[in-house]
Amino acid sequence: MFIQFLKENRYVTLLLTVFRLYLGWQWLNAGWGKISSGKFDASGFINGAIKNMTGEHPAVQPWWGNFLKEVALPYVDLFNVIVPWGEFLVGLGLILGIFTSFSILMGLTMNFAYMLSGTTSTNPQMVLLGMLILMAGLNAGKIGLDRWFIPLLGKLIYKKERNEQFSQSA
Repeated sequence: MFIQFLKENRYVTLLLTVFRLYLGWQWLNAGWGKISSGKFDASGFINGAIKNMTGEHPAVQPWWGNFLKEVALPYVDLFNVIVPWGEFLVGLGLILGIFTSFSILMGLTMNFAYMLSGTTSTNPQMVLLGMLILMAGLNAGKIGLDRWFIPLLGKLIYKKERNEQFSQSA
């Protein structure tokens, strides 16, 4: 019932837009700060998270710490590019309201990655707001480019499927 309310209520659309713009600005600003400085290096963060997987009450679970040690750290140069650009593009998508569900899903993925790495900061509040946006689906992007783009995309996909069916039956 609550999810249906989020998906269909036109007044909730306004609240979701406020949440979307807030989260979009947070992501855009974080990403742009890293991109424009030209000095972003995730290796310090990753090494700190790896250190936090030991002790009596580790802040980082061993499975995540091992991922960071075995995958993220050896490919830190790749992460130094995808983290800031990912943050920036998530923010841009949310602000413009285009591919809103995908944008917030990627934002939530980053929020969880930061929390799994032992940081809290604003991530829990961003996760709560992001989950509302994700549950709302298309209603979260109605005041944005999704209003026009998603129906157009649906028509293009339907037309392509119909053409494929027609060519198979001929």
